[in-house]
Amino acid sequence: MTDLVPTIKNKLHGKVAIVTGGASGIGEVTARNFIDHGARAVVIADVQDQKGQSVAASIGPDRCTYIHCDVTDEDQVKSLVESTVSMYGRLDIMFSNAGIATLSSQLAIDLDISAFDKLFAVNARGMAASVKHAARAMKEGGVKGSIICTASVFASRGYATGGTDYTMSKHAVLGLVRAASLQLAGYGIRVNCVSPGMVGTPLICEKLGAPKEVVLKMVEKFSKLEGTLTEKHVADAVSFLASDESEFVTGLDLIVDGGFVVP
Repeated sequence: MTDLVPTIKNKLHGKVAIVTGGASGIGEVTARNFIDHGARAVVIADVQDQKGQSVAASIGPDRCTYIHCDVTDEDQVKSLVESTVSMYGRLDIMFSNAGIATLSSQLAIDLDISAFDKLFAVNARGMAASVKHAARAMKEGGVKGSIICTASVFASRGYATGGTDYTMSKHAVLGLVRAASLQLAGYGIRVNCVSPGMVGTPLICEKLGAPKEVVLKMVEKFSKLEGTLTEKHVADAVSFLASDESEFVTGLDLIVDGGFVVP
């Protein structure tokens, strides 16, 4: 069994990755996970500059760089990808994770369209821009890369008491992945998504206005498995999709929720 450890710990050996929304939560834990699994470099992209710079510094300037990027601005996404390739020579992994959440009780019949537009700008349009420019860089560089998008358990179900805008935006992510996976397969570029259940991230704690320990108690109710879904559970799933262990997996919606949703 010990012979397997070096292989497992180095399954991303030499790869260069971008993590959008990497300053905290699932993005931060995934960036660290990529490094732990042997990635040569990880570029963290976010709009939370102080947090992003702190995370990059803690990982180490020789392995991690922070770049400010608002994914709603396509020019910034394009620059992010170009800067990564300029610094490290290639792009192997794009974890398109930046997103915003609503815990609203809005029903379809009384949607706030202005809030709807803001949500889609990040969760759908920003995701599409990230996939577009990562795929172009991989194609131009002859890299058989992996693109992973963060969707949600609500990408495959509705939410009876509200959250219509959020649910729609995550369904859009799943549609993007299914289309892009077919269109990019000929270049050896895989496109998948990970759909987490409710995780006690800083974003969710802020939205609920509750301390993490309280949120974690709530999160436990969403799992059929014993224990609590954490950022590390999601990061491990992303690392699998990023690695050559999943070299024949594309177009997949990998649900990580402890059995809350069973398709």
